[in-house]
Amino acid sequence: MQHTHKKTSIALALLSGISIFAGAAAPAHAITLMDILRGGPGKRDGAAQANTRAQEAMPSERALADPEPLPKVSGPRYYTYKADSQRLVRTGFSSSAVAPFQSMANAKVSAPGDVASVLEAYYAKATAPLWVSGGEINDKARAVLALFERAGDYGLDPADYLLTPPVLTTASVEPAAAPAVDATAAEVAPVAAQAPVADTAAAPATDNASAPSVESAASAPVVAAEPAVPHDAELMQFELALSGKVLLFAQDMVRGRIDPNRISGYHDFKRKDVNLAQTLSSTATAPDAAAYLEGLAPKGPNFAALKAELAKLKVEAASAGDDILLPEKLLLKPGNVSADLPQIVAVIEKKASEALKVQHAATLAAYQKTPEYTPELVELVKAFQGEVGLKADGVIGTATLRKMAGHSPQSMIDKVVVAMEQARWLPDDLGQRYVFINQPAYRVYYHDHGAEQFSMRVVIGAKAHQTFFFEDQIQTVEFNPYWGVPQSIIVNEMLPKLRQDPSYLDRTGYEVAVNGKVMPSSAVNWFGSTNNISVRQPPSSDNALGDLKILFPNAHAIYMHDTPSKSFFQRDMRALSHGCVRLQEPRKMAAAVLGVTEQQVDAEIAAGKNVAEKVNAKIPVYVAYFTAWPNKDGAIEYFDDVYDRDVAVEKAFDATTKARI
Repeated sequence: MQHTHKKTSIALALLSGISIFAGAAAPAHAITLMDILRGGPGKRDGAAQANTRAQEAMPSERALADPEPLPKVSGPRYYTYKADSQRLVRTGFSSSAVAPFQSMANAKVSAPGDVASVLEAYYAKATAPLWVSGGEINDKARAVLALFERAGDYGLDPADYLLTPPVLTTASVEPAAAPAVDATAAEVAPVAAQAPVADTAAAPATDNASAPSVESAASAPVVAAEPAVPHDAELMQFELALSGKVLLFAQDMVRGRIDPNRISGYHDFKRKDVNLAQTLSSTATAPDAAAYLEGLAPKGPNFAALKAELAKLKVEAASAGDDILLPEKLLLKPGNVSADLPQIVAVIEKKASEALKVQHAATLAAYQKTPEYTPELVELVKAFQGEVGLKADGVIGTATLRKMAGHSPQSMIDKVVVAMEQARWLPDDLGQRYVFINQPAYRVYYHDHGAEQFSMRVVIGAKAHQTFFFEDQIQTVEFNPYWGVPQSIIVNEMLPKLRQDPSYLDRTGYEVAVNGKVMPSSAVNWFGSTNNISVRQPPSSDNALGDLKILFPNAHAIYMHDTPSKSFFQRDMRALSHGCVRLQEPRKMAAAVLGVTEQQVDAEIAAGKNVAEKVNAKIPVYVAYFTAWPNKDGAIEYFDDVYDRDVAVEKAFDATTKARI
């Protein structure tokens, strides 16, 4: 570190008692700011003793120098979504093509690059149009256009596939009223030219015989126009454009409208491949092109449940009645009195499950809309709280009111549409045996034999340390683990303390290694780079990972683990970790993925050794983010958007639609 004259001046000023010393780690005998303000270190008896002590405590140049700026490790960020760029489909091949494709030479159709390339290859070899027959659009085209209008049923936006077919007939023209002569004479001729006037053979043969008189034009009825056949170029423009929209629709049905990796650095997916050339070929040969395209929708039960929910919500939104009004704020404890209690009971009666209402039928029937929060009503509220995933304590506060108020019909529709998009990022078939973490629900679900076996509460990353959205495969369960402290925590949280107190990690029981060599933290230069420094916490009851961790190696260093902070699981809002997923019952999950008993897991932990057990079965893990998702009974549950990711997805929807117009 270089020290300038300016820094030396600061040091001298500090010794004069007029500058502030901050940031650098001083030796144990160094004069501190508080010593200066108090008149010396410890204010020992005797001026001579104080002077001697001050001379011995002369701070070093290193201690007085300006500290190195604290570095910062930043997490991923959200992006401004960029939709696929569009380009014109090249139609130069049309000059050598068979009729009617020669008329496609002047077609102007834009599409994403992969779609455009497939269109160019297909129509360079095509011998007959797909969507045009006998000089007009065919029934196959009409069926596909009708499917596009129903795209919203599948969580897609019909505006993305909007396409106006060529006009096949001119509009019928009603008989004209008698016009004023000088005002309309110039406008009548074009009408007469398009619609023959009755008895034209009797018209006088004059130089103006081709233009009927004003009187005859006004009095003669104008008959309906003959069908107007679109020009070949117009039909070929439509042909090419519809094929482009078909490929877009097929892609969207299979993999979704947007690329999740362009939303934020917290999304990590390999986007599904769609064989566009095969899709267009299959569409051409399918007996029912619309049915073929509709069949590309995800087949899994979760998507089917979301699709059914969307249809139901749209019907309900159209006929929604008045909601029961609840207070914005309330804190009602057992034994209290509240004039809002009748509305609270009414909401439970409206929104609770049939099983809950049957169980508490006597309480509901006996309630006379009184304000007293009686023990019977407390039990009713506890049952409702448990049913919606809250702590069943009978206290009606903000979280309970939020669950009771629920989401508006439109917000639920929006959540389901986002969920249908995100479901396309995952496999159609999640597997017979898998682990599913739904972050907004703060729960993890273990599935085996195609059914949910159990679920438990989890703690996920705080908003500043968000858990990623990705899929992986479980590989290892580690008992009595070491905790290797991530660089982000070393730099962002530990380093400020270590620069003030280099022995901090020694006192708190952490192990430090520089280039693989273990040494005391007090011997480490914490003012340099930390890239070659590793910090870990040995197994213990205080270890941040608790008794075990379940690993699915990934680029984000995210895994499931135990925690000594058990009280966090009692909270309703559990976005509290640095990004990993803490399990409420880690031993139960470890036993499930290893295929052993919990007693065997207990024995491994009791042995006290750091042991890693390989998971031999293939068990996918989905670290997912759904604010609407079906439970084990197929009913859709709704959750708050803790990271505002639904908002980011909706912005990406808008950007995509704008790019496709």
